[in-house]
Amino acid sequence: MNSSTENRIRVEVLVNATPEKAWNCMFSGEHIVNWNFASPDWHCPHAETDIRVGGKISSRMEARDGQFGFDFNCLIDLVEAPKQLHYHLEDGRKVFITFNQVNNQTQVIEEFDPENENPHEMQQMGWQAILTNYKNYTEGVK
Repeated sequence: MNSSTENRIRVEVLVNATPEKAWNCMFSGEHIVNWNFASPDWHCPHAETDIRVGGKISSRMEARDGQFGFDFNCLIDLVEAPKQLHYHLEDGRKVFITFNQVNNQTQVIEEFDPENENPHEMQQMGWQAILTNYKNYTEGVK
């Protein structure tokens, strides 16, 4: 899999949260189930994390009507809490997540190698929708 930076897709949000809170909501299974879907007709019934190099993040995304679902599994390559985490998917594609403090907020950037089945624009829109759900959820957590 080619992982050159010019082919990566980038999505980002500015979250009204500290980097520590943003990190916790991004990588804790109890939080992931609340935001890890692109639209209201989907949900994430299960998520588990083992945040360490060599650890795993796994979740299940399903259509609420039960007609379709898939598992999302990755292996963690780098952890520098609460600044960055890198992982790779089962098919070898790489994902880079960065948390930058900007005044009293945190900029969360995800860059990922695209898959070959769907257009880049569709992938970017889907990942951005999930990241926006994450932002909205995180800002509501006390």
